[in-house]
Amino acid sequence: MNILFLTQIIPYPPDAGPRLKTWNVLRHLAARGHRVTLASFVRPEEEQHIPHLKEVCAQVFTVPMRRSRLADLAYGLWSYAAGRPFLIERDDLPAMRALVRRVLAEGSIDLIHCDQVSMTQYALPYAGKGPRTLFDAHNAVWTIFQRMSQQANPLLRLPLRLEARRMRRYEQDLLRSLDRTLAVTDIDRELLLEGLPAGQAEALRRKMTVIPIVVDALGQPPVKRQPGSRNIITLGTLHYPPNADGIRWFFESVFPLIQAGQQDVTLTIVGKNPPPDFSAAADRSGGAIRVTGYVPDLTPYLEAAALMVVPVRAGGGMRVRILEAFVRGMPVVTTSVGLEGIDARPGEEVLVE
Repeated sequence: MNILFLTQIIPYPPDAGPRLKTWNVLRHLAARGHRVTLASFVRPEEEQHIPHLKEVCAQVFTVPMRRSRLADLAYGLWSYAAGRPFLIERDDLPAMRALVRRVLAEGSIDLIHCDQVSMTQYALPYAGKGPRTLFDAHNAVWTIFQRMSQQANPLLRLPLRLEARRMRRYEQDLLRSLDRTLAVTDIDRELLLEGLPAGQAEALRRKMTVIPIVVDALGQPPVKRQPGSRNIITLGTLHYPPNADGIRWFFESVFPLIQAGQQDVTLTIVGKNPPPDFSAAADRSGGAIRVTGYVPDLTPYLEAAALMVVPVRAGGGMRVRILEAFVRGMPVVTTSVGLEGIDARPGEEVLVE
């Protein structure tokens, strides 16, 4: 099968949940003999990874993307005026539309695979008109905005709730318009259908398939943790709002309670693009909090830690870092939201607080 695979991020290196999921899908498709043409947004620092993608893709095309707070503000205001979700407006670039048209004009594509919700807009004009279309939902995005609204300051609650409503309508329109939808958990599948009439939900459910995220259990040996460690590690892509929100909540509200009983405990925060207040908190902590930024190899940080905490309050999908912690033999403490979609027994295989 000839597949046009649309991604919002370059899926290499597989060092974060979305990249790991997408990289494994591409590897699997290549192993099954499918011919994949990848079309992806790319940031300047990611261009070095394009050669790796050519190992599993027949062709790789990229469209440059640059992000800024000012641009995001403009996209946010315009999305409200246009009545479209912010993520869709932000990632609607003429260059990507032109690239998709050019690839499809060759007439050899059998399937358009849209990886994550923001890439579906490039398949919608072709739905029912040629190649089959597939929405690969990493999560039910509307629930992220809904959960964030419950934790946000009063000025942001209403905008986040409105964004959740817009995104839910958009995601449910995708279920109707595109040929198939993949979800990573049964919970996400039902969240995508939430609020629909029973008959319509059942019809759309038949167009959906649940395929969980997997990790390489054989290629990642358990870490050799230091006995007696008093260090807690937490990690994630820190410019992603749900990750930043959960970790910020942990070091502001939870970590001081731990310190009250264990004065020598330390916290290591690992991840790309930490917000300024993370570094400020580390500076004020007297060495109790360390912010590393991006690290190419997690192993020494895992070896130095007693446990991993995954303080998710507003995420969706599956927390790949929990799966990888299990593979590496790390004890995990998380929230009920963090454990969604993972079949682990609270109190036995993971601690949920």
